[in-house]
Amino acid sequence: ALHDGFKEVEQELPGAEDLDGAAQALMRLQDVYALSVKGMANGVFQRAGTSRPPLYSPGRRVSLSADDCFHVGKVAYDTGDYYHSIAWLEEAVGLFRLSYGSWNPEDRSSLEDALDHLAFSYFMAGNISHALSLSREFLHYEPRRLRGAVPAPGGAGGAGRGGCHGPPPHHCPPPHHSFLAPLSPQPALEHLPHLGCSYETNGSPYLLLQPAKKELVRIRPYVALYHDFISDAEAETIKGLAGPWLQRSVVASGEKQQKAEYRISKSAWLKDTADPAVRALEQRIAAVTGLDLRPPYAEYLQVVNYGLGGHYEPHFDHATSRKSPLYRMKSGNRIATVMIYLSAVEAGGSTAFIYANFSVPVVKNAALFWWNLRRNGDGDGDTLHAGCPVLAGDKWVANKWIHEHGQEFRRPCSTDPQD
Repeated sequence: ALHDGFKEVEQELPGAEDLDGAAQALMRLQDVYALSVKGMANGVFQRAGTSRPPLYSPGRRVSLSADDCFHVGKVAYDTGDYYHSIAWLEEAVGLFRLSYGSWNPEDRSSLEDALDHLAFSYFMAGNISHALSLSREFLHYEPRRLRGAVPAPGGAGGAGRGGCHGPPPHHCPPPHHSFLAPLSPQPALEHLPHLGCSYETNGSPYLLLQPAKKELVRIRPYVALYHDFISDAEAETIKGLAGPWLQRSVVASGEKQQKAEYRISKSAWLKDTADPAVRALEQRIAAVTGLDLRPPYAEYLQVVNYGLGGHYEPHFDHATSRKSPLYRMKSGNRIATVMIYLSAVEAGGSTAFIYANFSVPVVKNAALFWWNLRRNGDGDGDTLHAGCPVLAGDKWVANKWIHEHGQEFRRPCSTDPQD
């Protein structure tokens, strides 16, 4: 009976893929926000090498065990990512040393395992002397279980195969996720006189009694934030409708769509007939943007959920190739994006515009709008943007992508062909 009961719930339980994904999420947060591994293991989100206040201070601190740190390091080790494996295995070794000799029923690994993997990581990173030192310590605990003699410097598998030189991790750059390095100083508000806030009706009777609360974030690219765009009740309704249909998000790859590590989230699509709340939201988007959302001029509403470490690396919303699946709608490219924040996020999750060098934090119930195409129909390169990893909390957004066909008289071409 116990076995049968377990089989029933097994599909809903986290598996090896989920566990490895959590480890990769921690490494992603470490890179993007330059976090200290020791701090993360202690439940503190502190930038490495600084004494500044933590980026985020949770109300309840949860520490990682030696076993947890070993697993994160092992995930990096198995993919040849010795920059991360060294940092996390060092922390695991330190924690295992503190508890060496005491039995913990949760432990799946040990000090010997951590030393073995750490020594080989240092060897592969080119620090042979430290690798030998760790191997000797490993031999002290397990004289009969050494994987094999450590190769001589420059031998097979050593630094001669190319890798990081010098004692890692200090001389090895992170292998990825550098796209959200600290942004250079943004212009002070007094130097951007055209930015401001206003009540907008956009000539729509729909907005006469309740104008949109518009904050102009940037002129180039044109980015606007509409505050209180959706109510709490509407947001909860939309999340509830999407919940049962959520699946791992896919991205366009050539003429196909597939899962990718650079987009970690779950998403679902909602038609305007799914619920009156969705239909009302579509009417509001049409009124604020002044664009035609009737099929096939716009896509269905996409609801996306990002968990811990969930992110989307730099990308364009518009297609950059005529072979893109976006053109199957036969309504042209994506002219504009409306992204509605359905939830608040405790830390992280900002939308960063890479080339334009600014970011917009998550503002619950607000809608972010920008033009993907210039008036001449060319893609706007300044709209390259990314979804920063969620550091704490749960991020829900709803995306509405509007296509260029049907908008010819709503956003006409300019007399300047370069505009």
